[in-house]
Amino acid sequence: MRTFDLAPLYRNTVGFDRLFSLLDSVGGVDAAPTYPPYNIERTGENAYRITVAVAGFTDAELSIEVKENTLTLKGEKKSSEASESAQVLYRGIAARAFERRFQLADHMEVKGAVLENGLLHVDLVRNIPEAKKPRIIPIAGATSTPKTIEGSTVEGAAQAA
Repeated sequence: MRTFDLAPLYRNTVGFDRLFSLLDSVGGVDAAPTYPPYNIERTGENAYRITVAVAGFTDAELSIEVKENTLTLKGEKKSSEASESAQVLYRGIAARAFERRFQLADHMEVKGAVLENGLLHVDLVRNIPEAKKPRIIPIAGATSTPKTIEGSTVEGAAQAA
């Protein structure tokens, strides 16, 4: 796989460092961690759910943090004396510490998280501000009657401009 040197872009741009860091991380897809397995689902038009298989972990051993459009899920298994005294002949159930990061799009918010049956469900919603939503602009024709927009006519607003 090819590698690209993004150093010139870092030197000549301001404010795009997060984008270039994402591009750098995409280059290392082959070395991406596979534990714990997860699903990303779209549950509505602006709603998503990340489901992570965390069998054997309790809610006290898991942490969820959101910082600068990055969702970080961490799990650290606390060892118990009973499991240390037993002789394990084969360990097939992974109970190792993990840290999984997800890059979130702008305006994504975490609604909540639920741990049930060994699965951690993290619900996300995209709240787009009113200023960013598309809006319809009325068009006034020359022969049509002027339309009123918040107490002034469209013609009056056009003449003022």
